[in-house]
Amino acid sequence: MTATQYHGTARNGTPITAIYLEQRTANVAVALVLPGDGMPRIAHWGRPLNRPETVLGLYDALNPQQVDGALDFTPWPSVLPTQAEAWTGASRLVVRRNDVELFLKLSVLPGVGSGVGSGVGFGAGGDSCASGVYDEGGTGVIVATDPATGADRVTVTAGDAEQGVTIVWTGELDPSGLFRQKAAIRNAAPDSPVAPDGPAASEGPAAQDGPESPAPLSIGKIELAFPVPATASELFTTTGHHLRERSPQRQPFQQGRLERVSMVGRPDFDASLIIAAGTPGFGFERGDVYAVHTAWSGNSLLSAERIAYAQGLLSGAELLFGGEVTLPAASDVSGGPGMADESGAAGGPGAAGGSGTLGTPKWYETPWVVGSYGDGLNEVAQHFHSFLRARHALWRKAHGLPAEPKPRPVILNTWEAVYFRHDYDTLKALADKAKSVGVERFVVDDGWFGSRRDSRSGLGDWWIAQDVWPDGPKSLKALADYVHGLGMEFGLWFEPEMINPDSDTARAHPDWILAPTPNRLPVQGRSQQVLDLTNPGAFDYVLGAMDGLVGELGVDYIKWDHNKLVTEAVSRLSGRPAVHGETLAVYRIFDTLRDRHPGLEIESCASGGARVDLGILERASRIWASDCVDPVERADIQRYTSLLVPPQMIGEHVGVSPAETNRRTTPLSMRLAMSFFGHMGIEWDLTKEPEADLRELARWVAAFKEHRDWFATATAVHADCADPSIRVDGMVSADRSKAVYRFIQLTTSADWPVGPIHLPGLDPDAVYHVAPLPVSPDLRVFDAGAGRTPLGWWSDAGLDVDGRALEAYGLRPPSLNPAQAVLFGAVRV
Repeated sequence: MTATQYHGTARNGTPITAIYLEQRTANVAVALVLPGDGMPRIAHWGRPLNRPETVLGLYDALNPQQVDGALDFTPWPSVLPTQAEAWTGASRLVVRRNDVELFLKLSVLPGVGSGVGSGVGFGAGGDSCASGVYDEGGTGVIVATDPATGADRVTVTAGDAEQGVTIVWTGELDPSGLFRQKAAIRNAAPDSPVAPDGPAASEGPAAQDGPESPAPLSIGKIELAFPVPATASELFTTTGHHLRERSPQRQPFQQGRLERVSMVGRPDFDASLIIAAGTPGFGFERGDVYAVHTAWSGNSLLSAERIAYAQGLLSGAELLFGGEVTLPAASDVSGGPGMADESGAAGGPGAAGGSGTLGTPKWYETPWVVGSYGDGLNEVAQHFHSFLRARHALWRKAHGLPAEPKPRPVILNTWEAVYFRHDYDTLKALADKAKSVGVERFVVDDGWFGSRRDSRSGLGDWWIAQDVWPDGPKSLKALADYVHGLGMEFGLWFEPEMINPDSDTARAHPDWILAPTPNRLPVQGRSQQVLDLTNPGAFDYVLGAMDGLVGELGVDYIKWDHNKLVTEAVSRLSGRPAVHGETLAVYRIFDTLRDRHPGLEIESCASGGARVDLGILERASRIWASDCVDPVERADIQRYTSLLVPPQMIGEHVGVSPAETNRRTTPLSMRLAMSFFGHMGIEWDLTKEPEADLRELARWVAAFKEHRDWFATATAVHADCADPSIRVDGMVSADRSKAVYRFIQLTTSADWPVGPIHLPGLDPDAVYHVAPLPVSPDLRVFDAGAGRTPLGWWSDAGLDVDGRALEAYGLRPPSLNPAQAVLFGAVRV
């Protein structure tokens, strides 16, 4: 890790502060330039520089000339472009006072934070003391290194004193290779000096009262920018819908603005996990790629914008409704921004372990907006995966748990097996079958509580339904004890943010439901509404019920669902839009449950894959990628979900054939192959299956267990295939000594037989023994493939092949029928 600050003067006499950050292991570096008292410009983001001291010259190298027909200077956009720096694109800093837009000129405040040793939060929770903190020359710029993670962080305090606004910008280069940034904003009184200790100090800024206190400051958007080179002229995003998440799409990065907006209280199905710009034709394996992600589980934005006067920008932000976040005058606040909150947004409900609150926030903090650079999308994804694995390791260490990740327990989830048809004998029999095939975690899905015999009633009544689970030998507690007695973990489904109007809780507390007016509810979804978790009563009820049931039943795992779009979300208590506070309340419940029950794992599900973001992923043990478990659809759903999520955090389940969601028929080997690289599970009524299928399932479960430990630290790779009918994916060990690859024949191919496939991720200087995994189908059986003669290397004996040959010309895959897949291994000789 490297964090170095330089000072100098540009050719035009402008004082320059330059900062160089480098993470050598990740092979990524960032250079920032601050001209005069201006905000930081990202002058380099990519591979490490040979001579870092030359970053001072990047101002003269990149600062544009004045041109005719425009303003008196041409914009070189900062991380937060404003019209005061000649930016003429979309507004990125939207703040209002008395409903009047403020046009801010942000200037770095010299001396703020000088000598601060604990003003910048770090660590698993963001609140441990930093080392190596310095502010050379009192420039208002703090550079620090986190001893726990090795992350290098830059903090810049700036403001517009005349208009009474202070902003603290933070940029961080993580050892994973991610460069992320966020900002905190405060309503400062006009003409009030910022306290010398700076807004991140323990007491923070204390503005002096002027003749008249200013009006509250309303926050609309703070959109943080990552500039990309001119060669990054092609855009990549994902879209989709229920049962078809993460569908890729591309377009030229032309002048204009592309926005991907999520305004339904979660990222949703059509959200783009990332917005990426790269060299034309970039793929998984090659091409400079710059990707940005907004690490937030509420309303958010990703954008790509290019104007005639400036380079292209990739950006992200939380989007706020009018009046959703309003900051009081500085005379009414004390303390700095809530750096300890890794959610990245302050002013939300709940002190540690406490209830929700509706107190007025002192600061607003944006979520982290996260950038990943790589040679191809595989490397971009690897940075995200490394970050999440390291964050979860820090959490485990802080809570006294083993540093190494727990092997991913094979799951059986009861939803597609029984739906709402709950009773002790049925689920006991299913648990017996699950144990017989090697399942290690048994999860009881929707239908165990209140009057919840279907989706129309009972949601929100978080007490065990006595008509289904009566006290005694056939209670839910008895089932949980039985499952534990079999040596399996016990899991339980909740949907904490939602409520059926037809429920005892809704009838007792109608004021707990988010609604635009006292007399009108939002449009329903799945016969449900959204619970107002910014209301302390609702928050305490939900947390208390979940906490109590986890303790009472010995719950090891929570499946947390979210099945309604959050629309017209106004708190009846505050009278204000509540998506921001609702999101923070969700984070608080996650955090509190995990703190009180170390070892408890929580899955984030939202009608499938509608809430997938780093905000929730830092807390959740895994996500549910899609309600569709059809393996043909899952081939791309899982591939593109893994751009952000490590495979071991993606729920990949084997279902029945024909699939429940689309009635497609597929062979068992295909369904099992598609669940092999992620967190394997079963979504299937095993009590109705023939013994032959159960034996085959048990073979695959055992094979998964042989590999899952090293899969947890492996590099996920996807091959760029010219043939659109096939997919090649793999898991390569960290030392590249071994790998497992999956070849999928999705549809018929123009080539017959399919041409050779290359294997990404191996050591080109090594020799590998390649052979089919024993669980792959026997191609000598007529229905197992389309080939009519043996394939030379496809046998137990396998074949030794040079690594460079495997990454270039590769090897011939088996000839398969559509919707078939095989697994094979490569082991260094």
